[in-house]
Amino acid sequence: MIIVTGGAGFIGSNLIHTLNQHGENDILLVDNLSNGHKMHNIADLNIADYIDKHEFIERLNNPNFLTHIRAVFHQGACSATTEWDGRYVMANNYEYSKRLLTWCQQKHIPFIYASSASVYGTGENGFRVDRECEKPVNMYAYSKFQFDQYVRRILPRATSQIVGLRYFNVYGLREQHKGNMSSTVWHFNQQLKTSDEVKLFEGCDDYGNGEQQRDFVYVNDVVAVNLWFLYHSQRSGIYNVGTGQPQTFNMMAQTVIDWHERGKISYIPFPKNLHGVYQSFTQADIWELRAAGYEREFMSLKQGVTDYLNKLNQAKQ
Repeated sequence: MIIVTGGAGFIGSNLIHTLNQHGENDILLVDNLSNGHKMHNIADLNIADYIDKHEFIERLNNPNFLTHIRAVFHQGACSATTEWDGRYVMANNYEYSKRLLTWCQQKHIPFIYASSASVYGTGENGFRVDRECEKPVNMYAYSKFQFDQYVRRILPRATSQIVGLRYFNVYGLREQHKGNMSSTVWHFNQQLKTSDEVKLFEGCDDYGNGEQQRDFVYVNDVVAVNLWFLYHSQRSGIYNVGTGQPQTFNMMAQTVIDWHERGKISYIPFPKNLHGVYQSFTQADIWELRAAGYEREFMSLKQGVTDYLNKLNQAKQ
């Protein structure tokens, strides 16, 4: 059996979908379905069982709970970068992760988990998997950073595979439940359904209007990296997952406009609450990932956005 925490979420549900395509159906889906709208992400998936996140955590103390586990994909977390309740964030993203990692180490189970590019903060020191580059600027980022630090202490004496994947700006199907945290692609597509314009932030941090740059990575590529490590269990470590090719928000917006064959870009004031905690530029350094042996090319922005919008809008197939 394979366990996927956060299995009803964005990346977790895409991961299960692809596992199903690979003939893997013996899957335990762990999540908190307080937001029942997430069921739309999993209605087409094949799983062996579902368990609520809180019950799952409690039952980890039972030595007889679950046997013959092939791997754990730990995708569950509080993903809101605007959440400032530190106790809540650390309980969900740090303590939960530590408990599950300890359980996996005791049972010699491979543990592949979601970290985040947010650990690099404003990126002033670069985006290498290196302590000198890491300076989180919000609670979500700090929780991910601190768990990575914990993993670094564990790795030298690990009894089984541990892989941390620092996702950059992921977009793709099954993200609609995230609301404001959904990708710009999703928001731009929604805006063009009801108007003829997409809205971008004005410039900040010496960037012109819409000229802030992010490393946008398609969810299919993120899933592919996760599965590569499942099939290469001798590889452990922390790795960036991005294309290595940053694009401007203007370029992202124009790609969506080109798909719809209509629309224009307009700019709105940059939110005051994001000053000093906003990543105006990200670019994954994927040297470690390539050195580990991952050779697959990442989809370009146009390829990824086109594939996403074709499926999202069920048109122009």
